[in-house]
Amino acid sequence: MGIASDARFWDRSSRKYAMSAIADHAGYERTLDRTRALLEPGDKVLELGCGTGTTALRLAGDVQNYLATDISAGMIAIAHEKHVAGPIPGLVFRTATVEALAPDAAQFNAVLGFNYLHLVRDLPGTLRRIHALLAAEGLFIFKTPCVGDMNPLIRFAVLPALRAIGKAPYAGVFRAADLSQHISPAGFDVLATESHATKGDDNRPYIMAREWT
Repeated sequence: MGIASDARFWDRSSRKYAMSAIADHAGYERTLDRTRALLEPGDKVLELGCGTGTTALRLAGDVQNYLATDISAGMIAIAHEKHVAGPIPGLVFRTATVEALAPDAAQFNAVLGFNYLHLVRDLPGTLRRIHALLAAEGLFIFKTPCVGDMNPLIRFAVLPALRAIGKAPYAGVFRAADLSQHISPAGFDVLATESHATKGDDNRPYIMAREWT
């Protein structure tokens, strides 16, 4: 089990994922507004784990260049379909992992990762790669489920059972309180941590971090 199996899972799930509704639409809009306020018109932005491109299509028009990537070719194919229907200059979708992006190919002013970090298998390594892709004092903006803060029944029974039968992807287990222990050693200062949820329990903190050199 590894990156290839993760990609196959999301390829199989891509059409169903594309049809699923956003659970907390008001919370999602809050995240978009907060992110938009942090970006500048001349920025070069990288989004990791872009899925079917919904967020990229909402944010790309506010910056100079926007590269949206995902491990799943199926997800990116749907994102391309959406982009053809409503083209945005400067927006590019690409099937890629963060490891495949050369740090000397582009220096991004901001890297975004929404519902992404819990899905990577090497969290410290991924954070170091993100640091290498950022320009000096660039921003890493992310919101991710903290599986370690979820109901123990979900963590220890439901998720493993679903993964065993191919109905759930890999998910790393960490708590919101633990994230800083990974973020700081990778070369980031956490600027703010927010909750954008407007209903129900939401274990997905929105975090802004700045690269330090």
